[in-house]
Amino acid sequence: MRPRLQHLRRLEGIAPWHSIQMKRAVHSSRVQHASVAPVPPTTSPAAPQIVSRLPHQKTALARLPTSSVLRSYLITLMSSSPTLLSACFAILRRMLDSRSALMNVDKNRLLNRLLKSTFYAQFCAGETEEEVQRITTAAKSDLGYDGIILEFALEVLDGEGEAATADSEATELEIETWRKGMLESVKMASAGDFIGLKWSGLGKYALQLLKEERDPTPSMERAILQACDAAAAKKVALLPGAEEEVTNAGIDKWTLKLQERYNKAEPGRAVIYSTYQAYLKSTPAKLARHLSAAQRDGYTLGVKLVRGAYLSSEPRHLIWGTIEETHKHYDALAESLLKRRYSDILIPADDKGSEAFPPVSIVLATHNYDSVRKAQAIRNEQAAHGAERVQLAYAQLQGMADEISCELVQAGEAQDAAKVDIPRVYKCMTWGTTAECLNFLLRRAAENRDAASRTVDTRKAMGSELWRRVRGVVGFA
Repeated sequence: MRPRLQHLRRLEGIAPWHSIQMKRAVHSSRVQHASVAPVPPTTSPAAPQIVSRLPHQKTALARLPTSSVLRSYLITLMSSSPTLLSACFAILRRMLDSRSALMNVDKNRLLNRLLKSTFYAQFCAGETEEEVQRITTAAKSDLGYDGIILEFALEVLDGEGEAATADSEATELEIETWRKGMLESVKMASAGDFIGLKWSGLGKYALQLLKEERDPTPSMERAILQACDAAAAKKVALLPGAEEEVTNAGIDKWTLKLQERYNKAEPGRAVIYSTYQAYLKSTPAKLARHLSAAQRDGYTLGVKLVRGAYLSSEPRHLIWGTIEETHKHYDALAESLLKRRYSDILIPADDKGSEAFPPVSIVLATHNYDSVRKAQAIRNEQAAHGAERVQLAYAQLQGMADEISCELVQAGEAQDAAKVDIPRVYKCMTWGTTAECLNFLLRRAAENRDAASRTVDTRKAMGSELWRRVRGVVGFA
């Protein structure tokens, strides 16, 4: 019996909003009872479920504590309104940029507590190893997730500060900060988890090198290899994120070199991944080139597939003209990877037309329900026919798309593993101080403001779940 199914059965007699509320101090909330005004259920047609729920089963979101459901509903209510979202960003940015002790989230305990119980609790894992372990353990044992993608709240943006040089004290300090953060992340992770990172986190000079497609400095390379060695020894994988297109050629150069070094030990398992953004027109050809290189050099290609997060800043001609085209290419690339088969979109890069496909390990990082459903349908068909399946993980951000994550978990608990695929579900969490994480999250939200506003599905799902619980309290469930 799978561990998460054992935990679910152990918790069956417990009201869902009490299941982890007392243990999860970082994610705790003052809201402890379902005394909110009833939220009417959505009237929009529901998307077909990933796997049909049996009549005796609870809803997928029943495993979440009410405090989390309510917080998610309120935050997505805000984020789905461009006016409220912009106002919230402006207020948080002013607070984080202020030099006043009164507005300093690390010095003002009342302000720290307010932010930590709302935005921080929604998206982040903790400030200390103890807090992170508490949250990640609860995510696995109580909520049923297979693992965590843990990311240190560190990032460097172009144009901040003075120009960097290779051997400056500032550059060495930035490298050391990144190195320590990576090693601490690996230490807090468990075997099978992932560590998220950005190469630009190595500092301003690293960002300059990436843009110029130059190799990392010796100090950077030592830090990178130390992090990779630690991850490989602990059976933890590294997920370098894509950045703006101007840096991606440099990122690919660094990352593929590491894949060739670390992804040969066990065919089908990757220690290092590359991230591919489906909204870029260049992605199918780039992925084909990388598959060809992996086949030629004998290593597993680690693939993290995303839609893309820099829509507002990338040159428009680099991106597909419509969201429908992005959806089409995301799903087509996912299908080719899952089936290890080229297509009319993923065309072999080899001039000779060779369709040899290397071992791949895939992370589908998406909040798109249709993409998840299509991918899982492919996996279930493969399982039903006894076909070989590649290593696959689904990933969603902590505090977002819980309706998808929880339904995937429920699908795995409800099915016979001999007949269908049991999905592996991961949540991506940021760790660091309140100020570090909020700065990090604001930067990511500014990059991906469009995605931040596309939270209507989550808001409706959380509203329906709150309404179900209120009905249960008053005896109308």
